Amino acid sequence: MKSITHLALFAVGPALISSAFANAPEGWSTDLEKAFAQAKKEKKAVLVEFTGSDWCPPCIAVRKAVLTKKEFIEKASKDFVLVELDFPKGDKAVAEKNEPAREKYGVEGFPTVILFNAEGKQFSTFNPAQFMKVDAFLGHLKGELEKKELD
Repeated sequence: MKSITHLALFAVGPALISSAFANAPEGWSTDLEKAFAQAKKEKKAVLVEFTGSDWCPPCIAVRKAVLTKKEFIEKASKDFVLVELDFPKGDKAVAEKNEPAREKYGVEGFPTVILFNAEGKQFSTFNPAQFMKVDAFLGHLKGELEKKELD
């Protein structure tokens, strides 16, 4: 009986794990169009993270180290509407829903972050895995906003 329980856990476990990661973290949206509408209303920029939340090791690492941290979400949300566009292998429907945005913005690797102004004009693209600490990531965002304002 014990071996059947372990076998069941082995079979169901990956599905539970992938479904847990297939949802955006608290404080993040999954709807890019709504995010742009919110950004216009609140006079903010938009931060879009393209991720493979259930299969991409750097994506999982940056999510755990930075993107789900309360400090990051609170501080980044002052200037940005946060959007996660996920491409999980465990949820093809989510990946297919997000595919047009990946194609439109030419995202070829994961993780990728693209910053937009409220009107949808892209002003920065980078790999977030190079900023594995909250302060470093927030510092980079601040610098990108300052460069945008000089344009």
